Amino acid sequence: MHRLAQRGLAIASTIALLAAAAGCSGDDGSGPGGASVPGVTDTEVVVGTHMPLTGPASAGYSKIAPATKAYFDYVNANGGVHGRKITYKIMDDGYNPANTQQVVRQLVLQDKVFAILNGLGTPTHTGVLDFLKSNRVPDLFVASGSRSWDQPDKYPGTFGFNPDYTVEGKILANYAKRDLAGQKVCFLGQDDDFGRDSLAGVEKVLGAGAVAVKQTYVTSNTSVAPQIGAFKAAGCQVVVLATVPGFTALSVGTAARLGFKPQWLVSNVGADHPTLAKQLGAAAPLLEGMVGTNYLPMQNDTANPWIQLFTKVNKEHNGDAPFDGNTVYGMSVGYLFVQTLLAAGKNLTREKVLEAVQKGGFQGPGLVPLRFSEKDHSGYGGQRLSRVSGGVQTYFGTPRLSNRDVLSAVCRNQPTRAPRPSYRHTG
Repeated sequence: MHRLAQRGLAIASTIALLAAAAGCSGDDGSGPGGASVPGVTDTEVVVGTHMPLTGPASAGYSKIAPATKAYFDYVNANGGVHGRKITYKIMDDGYNPANTQQVVRQLVLQDKVFAILNGLGTPTHTGVLDFLKSNRVPDLFVASGSRSWDQPDKYPGTFGFNPDYTVEGKILANYAKRDLAGQKVCFLGQDDDFGRDSLAGVEKVLGAGAVAVKQTYVTSNTSVAPQIGAFKAAGCQVVVLATVPGFTALSVGTAARLGFKPQWLVSNVGADHPTLAKQLGAAAPLLEGMVGTNYLPMQNDTANPWIQLFTKVNKEHNGDAPFDGNTVYGMSVGYLFVQTLLAAGKNLTREKVLEAVQKGGFQGPGLVPLRFSEKDHSGYGGQRLSRVSGGVQTYFGTPRLSNRDVLSAVCRNQPTRAPRPSYRHTG
């Protein structure tokens, strides 16, 4: 209860700080020497994103950006940040890399956004890294766990959000090694860095020879029958999935049609139970026993102050949309961006916002710490396992951290709660 109380105080104090900061306006959005800052005026900061509102990754993911916008609308209703309201331009790329390049160019060159926030997808966002770098656009909190975002020397303006996929692969593999010892493990992953990084983590723990069958899929082909058939033929007992939600549901449903019932171990990317249950419909009981990973509060943890806050925001600013892990994710991103703006100060520039992220010290809904520093742009540093039981997804075990080489448990006194914010402002 002590931790919950502190979280509640943190949320309340953040709201109070936002209201106070609203009285600190007067900045004209100019940078050093009076230079204009793209996307910034004395009353507004404009940021943009690319999201799969349609297409093969839209199941669940189409809810993320609206949830982030709802959190911004909540903040705007309380006065904004340093007198500025946040405008969020959401562009649909259909999870198609060619579309991503087009919409991101529009956001940067035509809409003149201040930053790109939470652009979603490994194959999609990879194609805009160099463009954003050359245009000096902050590339904040990418919605993917690819290692590509954590290259401070090559891409100093890019920062991740999701835990590293290789870290996640190791966490799932350690569970298989410890709790499913002796069972034949197989792997299905997306045919890009998402799948490859996840498999690398699994093999670091189990060994390359211990993964009996390795299969990939592409999002343009909505049949995974050959891959699932290969698992069944090989006698796979455990299948690790590095899949987006639509392909998690497709894999589970296909396996059922083929009479194949493995233990599923699923990446956080595709393990949100409400999203999968909606995809499967009457076949949702097939998810029983699924083990997944996550690093944010469960949407069904109504005693958690963050869930209480996000539920309130969802009702008031998101049309009371169905509340799931994607909603929690989107609002968590919104919260982190607001904290970043507060830390960057009243005289907002792109350089100051990057300095604020690198300085680190942010805490929020996450079950594990954020790792931002000058040398680490990776985002959240670990995850916790979950299991579906009785149609309900809940956590079990201890959150796990990783430096990519060694997994460790989060100590019980590890700061996983949000402290009282300490960002300074002047009135």
